[in-house]
Amino acid sequence: MEDLLYNISQHAYLTPELQRAISNAFQPVETKKGDKILQEGERANYLYFIEKGMLHNYYFHDDGRQVSSWFYSENQFITAWSSFYLQKPSFETIECLEDCVLYHVSFTDFQKLIADFPAFGNFARLLAEDILATLDEFTKSWSFLSAKEKYQLLLKHFPQIELRVKLGLIASFLGISQETLSRIRAQH
Repeated sequence: MEDLLYNISQHAYLTPELQRAISNAFQPVETKKGDKILQEGERANYLYFIEKGMLHNYYFHDDGRQVSSWFYSENQFITAWSSFYLQKPSFETIECLEDCVLYHVSFTDFQKLIADFPAFGNFARLLAEDILATLDEFTKSWSFLSAKEKYQLLLKHFPQIELRVKLGLIASFLGISQETLSRIRAQH
């Protein structure tokens, strides 16, 4: 809980009352490697904070291939963003790639924290802006990058990813074959 409170405090002043409200709203969750905290077609009712572990969002391409869409690790928030914010069914699944220690808050409690505490509302806005800016930057440059440049950008955002994630999932995220990824890694 300390990491969660610290993370929020970097964007909002936490009064003792707000700290208590956050501590009551965010509940601890322990998961095992392979657990799915959200299935495609379900509504994302929770926003998670990762205290320990690594997860990824993925979806299935029209041809049935599983495509990793993003990776998340310690001190990050994760959900299926459009599903959570719009409260509609998710097109993604969220899977734990390691045993995880998470804290989750329901959509209803998240909205209540925003309504009751302007400082938390500011934090929520900044979180949404950060997610939007990161995804916007990534997607706008992504289609113009070579496979090697995509790999380098991934390592910039996730320096230890190769130690924690199967190469097949990394290749899926990069949109390349595992063989191409192996060649790129050999040159790196």
